[in-house]
Amino acid sequence: MYQLFFRLVFTRMDPEKAHHLAFRWIRLAVRVPVLRTFLAAALAPRHKELRTEAFGLRMHGPFGLAAGFDKNAVAIDGMAMLGFDHVEVGTVTGEAQPGNPRKRLFRLVADRALINRMGFNNEGSLAVAARLAAREPVFRTVVGVNIGKTKVVPEADAVADYVKSAERLAPYADYLVVNVSSPNTPGLRDLQATEALRPLLTAVRAAADRTVPARRVPLLVKIAPDLADEDVDAVADLAVELGLDGIIATNTTIARDGLGSATDPSLVAETGGLSGAPLKARSLEVLRRLYARVGDRITLVGVGGIESAEDVWQRILAGATLVQGYSGFIYAGPFWSRAIHKGLAARLRTSPYATLADAVGADVKKAGKTV
Repeated sequence: MYQLFFRLVFTRMDPEKAHHLAFRWIRLAVRVPVLRTFLAAALAPRHKELRTEAFGLRMHGPFGLAAGFDKNAVAIDGMAMLGFDHVEVGTVTGEAQPGNPRKRLFRLVADRALINRMGFNNEGSLAVAARLAAREPVFRTVVGVNIGKTKVVPEADAVADYVKSAERLAPYADYLVVNVSSPNTPGLRDLQATEALRPLLTAVRAAADRTVPARRVPLLVKIAPDLADEDVDAVADLAVELGLDGIIATNTTIARDGLGSATDPSLVAETGGLSGAPLKARSLEVLRRLYARVGDRITLVGVGGIESAEDVWQRILAGATLVQGYSGFIYAGPFWSRAIHKGLAARLRTSPYATLADAVGADVKKAGKTV
């Protein structure tokens, strides 16, 4: 049913307008008690065998919503209602900003992919912090907050900009993510170099500890798939050195590899980050490399090209404790999380592993490539 609706309605709409329309429906549905109870029962049935713990946080399962969908933390309960085990909001910047000029989001339907150059459009860390502070949860879910650099802030002042967001948002975050890997903010990816990343992560860690002394707010960094292998290794080593809680692999790519011949060349030429199915192979490769480097010392989150339960299972075997999706949701619709959880539970039952935790990194360990 959703596939028919997608073809007849959404594909004829501007992708960003379609996103806002679907977003509005989700937010409206969760406000109606009887409806949200029914939808949660239908779309988010729980599987006890999938219960997951990461960063000391307990979750119903390993599958969450990646940053970018709910930039301003307005639909956390709605996304939990749809079955996501954790919801990462953002990217949130120090100051509010409109993002890049439209048109800035493009569907590559034949490739099950998206290109976006949104440019961190969001209401800013002060507004998002106030919304999170006032939130009265309907569904229990883990909430991550992804922070990035305000576009107009010079690279030399980037650390102070991230610290401002961390101070405002850490009290309301189950975990914080430093995003230095979006291709849509000029100079942002330069911060992935270890000489720039070390002082940034150190300052954000200190800001979170200073602002929330009663608990440790887990801190993660999100990296790009376009990093050279030796740079992936360098980030992994830095994360271990600094005692980071996790690495998210990966963000969108500026490469256009893996696109089919049926894709309109004018779409391929659009600037921005490519997400969806074409990113699958490289994202999985980076994840395997990270796990081989850090083992179980750091929690890894796999994202990029996730479409099915098999994709989630392969990320877990490659070293991911948590897995996130976004583009796949656009193409699969509201029953996506349900299908992934059902398929993942089936794979676990027929595997040699008693728990998901036992399966984490199993393929890399078998290959004898872990530290």
